[in-house]
Amino acid sequence: MFVENPPEAFYNNLLFFITNNNNMVQSIVELGEHENRVLTIVKGKYGLKNKSDAVNLVIDFFEGEFLEPELRPEYLEKLKLREQQKGLRFKSVQELRRSIEHA
Repeated sequence: MFVENPPEAFYNNLLFFITNNNNMVQSIVELGEHENRVLTIVKGKYGLKNKSDAVNLVIDFFEGEFLEPELRPEYLEKLKLREQQKGLRFKSVQELRRSIEHA
């Protein structure tokens, strides 16, 4: 029996993330041909089981790039300036508390 639209052609346009775990979200994502090729390359390069794992790997990589400010160069500059500043000295914990309460 000849199938006019084989399943591979369908998966080139749509990627299904289907899991049995209740903590996971199921999504249908439309991908262009180029994006599909990139995921296939990532999947092969890192020896992943499926494209869902490839998408998770890419998301984990970019999460660090976009969501963790301590990795950004601006943050490192700000941190260096803070490290160079002199701190305040207190003779006792009570003196520190007074300083904090009156700030």
